[in-house]
Formats: sequence, C-alpha cells, structure tokens
Amino acid sequence: MQPLRFATAGSVDDGKSTLIGRLLYDARAVQEDQLAAVERASQRRGAAQIDLSLLTDGLEAEREQGITIDVAYRYFATPRRKFIIADGPGHVQYTRNMATGASNADALVLLLDVSKKLLPQTRKHLQIARLLGIRQVVAFVNKMDAAGWSRDAFDAAATDLKAFAAPLGLDTLDIIPGSALLGDMVVERGESLGWYRGPTLLERLETLHSGVEAAATGPFRFPIQLVSRPQGDASRGYMGRIESGHLLAGTEVLLLPSGKRTRVRQILSNGASRELAVAGDSVTLVLADDIDTARGDLIADPANPPRETRALDVTLVWLGHELMRPGGRYLVQQGSRRLLAKVHAPEPLALNDIGQARLTLNAPIFVDSYDSVRTTGSLILIDEATNHTVAAGLVQ
Repeated sequence: MQPLRFATAGSVDDGKSTLIGRLLYDARAVQEDQLAAVERASQRRGAAQIDLSLLTDGLEAEREQGITIDVAYRYFATPRRKFIIADGPGHVQYTRNMATGASNADALVLLLDVSKKLLPQTRKHLQIARLLGIRQVVAFVNKMDAAGWSRDAFDAAATDLKAFAAPLGLDTLDIIPGSALLGDMVVERGESLGWYRGPTLLERLETLHSGVEAAATGPFRFPIQLVSRPQGDASRGYMGRIESGHLLAGTEVLLLPSGKRTRVRQILSNGASRELAVAGDSVTLVLADDIDTARGDLIADPANPPRETRALDVTLVWLGHELMRPGGRYLVQQGSRRLLAKVHAPEPLALNDIGQARLTLNAPIFVDSYDSVRTTGSLILIDEATNHTVAAGLVQ
C-alpha cells in the first residue's frame, strides 16, 4: 500500500498532540534518545508522568507554553503501512499553519473533546480540510475517561458531528471513542469501551486510501522542475514529479505553453530506463523532438489538457497579517511558474478568512479544478513588496 499522509485538526486543548504522541509511543515508533528528552522535559514541567504531547511539540516556545504553534511532521510505519503525520495547531491565530499541514494530506484525524463536542474552531478546521480536497475523515472523540466512558456522551458528540458533516460530501466519516491520555482505542483497544465494536484509530488508518493512488487515475500532468542532459546524452531531459495520471514510454504528450506535441522517447528513474511511471514518481523524461521547453512549463495529456486562461475564479485562504488589497497587484505562483495578477474581491480578507476572488493575469496560466488535480488547481499569492506568501488559492 502507498504511504498515507494524514493531518490532525480540532480546537485547542482537545488533545491532538497527546493523541499523536500516544500513537507513536504505542506503535513503538519513538527512538530511545527522543523518549529520554521528552521524559526530561516532562519532569521540568512538573508532570507526574511522561507528557506524550511533547513528542510532536518540537519548538521551545511550544514546550514552554504547552501549545502547538507550527505544523509538526512525524513519520512512522507498521507492518501494514507507512505514515506521514502533519500535527497542526488548534489555536485560532495559527489556523493558517493547520491549513498548510492539511494541504498535502490524504485524510484528516479530527479531535473532539467529548465534554465540549463540536466547537467553532473544530467546525472551521473540518471546513478547511474539505475545501483542501480531503474526503476521508476519522474523528476521535477524546477524553472518554473523563466522561466515565459514557456511551450516551459519545453518541451525543457523534450526532452533532454527523449533522454538521452531512453537507460537506465526505467519502468516509468514521467516529471512534477513546482516550489519548490512557491509550484506549488508539493502538490498543483497552478495557473500558467494550460497547464499541469498531476499529481502533490505527486499524482504520491502515485501511484508508492514499491520494497517490487516486491521482494515478487522473489526467497526466508533469510540471517541469529542471532541464538536464541525463548520462551525457545529447538530448535534454526534463526532470520533475508526475502529479497526476500515468505515462508509458512512447506516449504522445502536449507541451505548454508552446502547444507543441511530441512523444516520450525515454523515462528515466535513478539513471535506469523504465516503461511506466505513475503519479508520485520523480522521473526524467527524454522527448523525441528537441523543443524549447524550460522550468515552469507543463507536460500534459493532449487528449485531456488543462484549461488555458488569463482570468480565473478562486477560493482564497488568507494567510497574511495585512488586509487584502482588492484590485491590488500580487504575484501568483503555481508550481515553479510565477505571474503577475490583480485580485478582485467583494471585500478585503483578513488573516484566516476564506473568500472568493477573481484573478486577472498578465500571461496565460494552465489550470484544472482543485478537486480534479491538486497541483494545477492550486496557487499562492505573494506580496511583491515583502515577498511574503499572503494567500493560498484553490481553482474552482
């Protein structure tokens, strides 16, 4: 099975970092020196037992304040699968960091405190995750130990969540009761939730679909990252990662923005020739014809090309501290391609706002809808003056 990328989300103090720490600890994915460092940090904070949340809170400010600020990436594996975790913050002021962690995820682990149920920030995180294309959600109803392992309390939280999630069009929504602090229903079942017959969190994560698997069935898209001459060959090679679809050697392809067609003479991976490459593979393509193509260009399926446009409607997640300037000029970056654009919106957006806008560009851009192909359906806005990223955009 392909590795699964998943992000955590939920309101502050719902226990996201503790849950991921427990998952890593019980799955035996923590190195001895790392565990020793966390034990020392727990003692300095006066904790009676090891604080597993510190396994993901890596910044000094996070450990001092007991909160998550940045996205913490962790990697672990079981006999069945490899995982990449993006543990995101719950605080409102760090919502943009949560969105960053979710932007490349295949699934979302959503935390709910059983006593608080569905808080406004939890709702916002779920909406952002769905906006970013996540269709698989595993909700972990946490702190069941503090509620006396009550089935009624769990059912009430689950009912609220199902009602809110119903219009979002999720492919799967699993709701699991448990305790991140004690470990029940994270990796092991424990002994206090005998009335729950479903899988543990880890068992469900091991069966979810990878985004790479889904992307392989989409239209072929290959943004060029670098031009090289592989193995001293006189022909140029075009290096990058297949973001969508698959490719056979000998297949006809379309080069954009030139609009020229040619065939793929050879597919190279780690210096070796191969007949097939699929989404997620980093390869070098050698073309049959010598065509002037450079970094930032796109190689695509001629039978199903992306849309060419100078104006597009996008959903923006505003990440900048300064208000959006409606009618203002920003740099638009899509992959390694950068263009100038004016942003037209009904009203200014502030930090963490989500809104609709229309971009008019100074040159053509080639896009798909975000739901179809994430890479060609997403972009960022950059402030020319500061070079800061101020928004993430999703093409409609």
